[in-house]
Amino acid sequence: MAVSLRTGSRAVDLATAQEAAPVTPLLVATGISVTGDGAFQVAAPLLAASLTRDPLAVSTVTAAFYLPWLIAGLPAGALADRWPRRRVMLTADAVRACLIGLLAVLVATGHAGMPVLVAVVLLTGIAGCFFDASSQAVIPFLAGRDKEVLATVNGRYWSIDTVGRSLLGPSSGSLVFAAGRSFPFIGDAVSFLVSALCIGRLPRMPAAGGRQPLRAAIREGLAHLRNTPVLRRLAATTALYNFAYNLAMATFVLYLTGPLDVADSEYGILLALGALGGIATGWRAALLTRNMSHCQTMTLATALQAVAWLGIATVHEPAAIAGFLALIGAASTLVSVAASSARAALTPDHLLGRVVSVFRIFGIGAAGLGALSGGLTAQQTGLRAPLWAAVALLALSAAAQRPWRRVAPATS
Repeated sequence: MAVSLRTGSRAVDLATAQEAAPVTPLLVATGISVTGDGAFQVAAPLLAASLTRDPLAVSTVTAAFYLPWLIAGLPAGALADRWPRRRVMLTADAVRACLIGLLAVLVATGHAGMPVLVAVVLLTGIAGCFFDASSQAVIPFLAGRDKEVLATVNGRYWSIDTVGRSLLGPSSGSLVFAAGRSFPFIGDAVSFLVSALCIGRLPRMPAAGGRQPLRAAIREGLAHLRNTPVLRRLAATTALYNFAYNLAMATFVLYLTGPLDVADSEYGILLALGALGGIATGWRAALLTRNMSHCQTMTLATALQAVAWLGIATVHEPAAIAGFLALIGAASTLVSVAASSARAALTPDHLLGRVVSVFRIFGIGAAGLGALSGGLTAQQTGLRAPLWAAVALLALSAAAQRPWRRVAPATS
């Protein structure tokens, strides 16, 4: 992957940098494994629905996708810092390939049941906690800590993640499941094996952290986040961003297919267009954020999401809604790039896994609370109310961040 960056009059050739610190295998591994993940996240609920019609039982599968970070996120981040990160990623891929391969065999032979499915989703997610904490922590080791290079690499990382997790994975998962219930699980298991082959091309990396007690290691990571104002601010803003997004999205399908009379097939297309906005933005993240600090980028993203939900709440044309969803996709990628780049720039290498995990816990926890709040709000006051609530929260957050204050781009 050859990318040229320009900072003032100097050109930074990322392809040359990659010869010494190969980022490409990590990006390729990410693209392959998240596509399998996207298929798995669609196929698992479909399998659950074929095994039982009990809504509560089916909902446990969806919950099992979110629980791993809340259960194991902090220990996974601490251990990912303690162990060699390349080895952690290889092991996580191997474990996930075995777990989902076993599920594929059980599905093919008719022996899969709900307890097995929930257990595989949960254990695969826990292995994913180790992989994600390590994969994002190795980026500054591979690419350095230059702000623009980090923005480019993280932009590519999150664009590829969106392509696999939101576009290719879900569509292929549903289609392949229709052809054979075990097929998407076989494909996901293979994706982790191929990902492991790509990770194996990364240079060997020594363990970044020491062997301190696990609780002490976790406290050290939390203390670094608490004592670094920019990271603390970004983590809080990311949590609020996710809360507002899921507040609006929780019942968005009911709003579109109900009052707006959007067809089910059109709903999927609208969401895909939203993902395209995120992909395009990630690919140009360095250019878009060159003259902004990480906090200013986050403020812009927060304001863009507020504008988008305001437009969706007031405009009823599907084409306009598609444009606003693309704007939300772009804003979401900017949030991911700002948070990832700030973590890499402001966190010592031996703490990166823990800080990544804390960000993820905040984000996932806020997303779950937002979805619950959105459902309750819609139930009590109507389907449009969550949209207006999201607009209000995001607008207040953007204003509170004082976007007019001038801050040096390299430090905040």
